[in-house]
Amino acid sequence: MSAARCAVVGVGQTKCASTRGDVSIGGLVREAVDRALADAKLSMADIDAIVIGKAPDPLEGVMMPELWLTDALAAVGKPVFRVHTAGSVGGSTAIVASNLVTGGVHERVLTLAFEKQSDGNAMWALSVPLPFGMPVHAGAGGYFSPHIRSYIRRSGAPPHIGAMVAIKHRLNACRNPYAHLHEPDWTLEKAMESPMLWDPVRFVETCPSSDGAVAMVLGSEAVAGQRRSAPPAWVHATAMRSEPTMFAGRNQVNPLAGRMCADDLWRKAGITAPIDEIDVAEIYVPFAWFEPMWPRACSASPKPPSRCGAPPASTRSTAPARPSATPTAAAASSSPCGSSGPSRRTDHPFPFHACLRTSQVVERA
Repeated sequence: MSAARCAVVGVGQTKCASTRGDVSIGGLVREAVDRALADAKLSMADIDAIVIGKAPDPLEGVMMPELWLTDALAAVGKPVFRVHTAGSVGGSTAIVASNLVTGGVHERVLTLAFEKQSDGNAMWALSVPLPFGMPVHAGAGGYFSPHIRSYIRRSGAPPHIGAMVAIKHRLNACRNPYAHLHEPDWTLEKAMESPMLWDPVRFVETCPSSDGAVAMVLGSEAVAGQRRSAPPAWVHATAMRSEPTMFAGRNQVNPLAGRMCADDLWRKAGITAPIDEIDVAEIYVPFAWFEPMWPRACSASPKPPSRCGAPPASTRSTAPARPSATPTAAAASSSPCGSSGPSRRTDHPFPFHACLRTSQVVERA
């Protein structure tokens, strides 16, 4: 039995900012949801189920918001499902929502993700003591900088690559109306002078702390056929894998779960040569160094993943070769942690749509 088809029929997101003090968490989420429903020409009454995602609750200090967001969404009585896969939860949330459609469980699913980081302190929320482990009071950067140093050691990447990627993101963000950071004046020299936070990660190479929300309406083939304002964006394939955070022999630079996930995705989509067949790759890049590192873990690089080759020393603001990498400026320029993943997707489904006419991607997104 083949799976049902799923399409994105509506998108909506908020403008990201360091503080959205004008709204509560419920108000922030409702802003994105109302825009997605309006884009889909639907109302909440048409929605069959809701899938919510956000980063760990300590980031805001508000526990289990999915239990009370039903009131803010006027969704009392509807099935609500929470997805929890830490900071990258937004991408997982959209995949779970699409599975509800492809599995024939629901016809119309609203998926949303958010973070209101100004309500808390992400640095200290990520510095909690763990049983039987060494205390690390360094936030996310303290966990990831050793992985980046390992990548540099294996690949031989020069130290300015992270700064180059950060500059690309800053310039691309200036063309993204929803991005948190609009800073057009960055140069490589200025970036290399940026303060070092977690060696080798500089201040410019880190993501900001943002408030923001994003929502998508996913529908079956019958629902997509009713869309008249613009063609729907079809979900061709999804894949998701995970592995324990710590175990002996884990490859942090080229994780086995990443390779298995990528292989499954290419197989489902019928893709045999990702580097030639993929036009745009939106990569979750909370730190600039992840952009050259992750594609090699996903077999999207022309070099074998085991070699982890160094990226080309180019300073162009868009990728010089296919696939074009993170043209929306990625999480490095907007990071409402839980919604960073799906916000990359909402910038691309309808590149000619009125609300996205300033998008960087105008061909084969």
